[in-house]
Amino acid sequence: MLVPPWVITDPAVGHLERSARIPVVDGLHAQGDLIVAPLALIAPAVAVRPEARWTDVPPEGVELLRGAAGGNPHTLVADPGTCRWTADVADAEGLALGIFEASAVVYLLHPEHGATGCASGAYVVRRQREHVSLDWHGRAARLVAD
Repeated sequence: MLVPPWVITDPAVGHLERSARIPVVDGLHAQGDLIVAPLALIAPAVAVRPEARWTDVPPEGVELLRGAAGGNPHTLVADPGTCRWTADVADAEGLALGIFEASAVVYLLHPEHGATGCASGAYVVRRQREHVSLDWHGRAARLVAD
């Protein structure tokens, strides 16, 4: 799939050549400190709250997460009318930032990690965590910082 022209003009990926190709994924994938998973893969551990407010994702995008210390943003972009987003989610592990539903390919952009296309479907966007070793006390988990 060729990069749509509106993606090339986005400052987050403006350095890409016009012939660049962006992979389109319909399964679990990561971008830096985020994990994107099909909702069906992790439901019912993550669910949309009954009173959820949805927002249409505009072509200029919705910032999902900004890196530690004001770093680079992860931005979800879509053609008008093809994607909606909500942060009103219930997540037993507290890692979910939100859920998006797409009726066409949408893109997750990051200035350093590049871009990934997400095929149509419902996806959960979660923070990644990593297990760290403590001294003799055992293990703990912490969020991955981008």
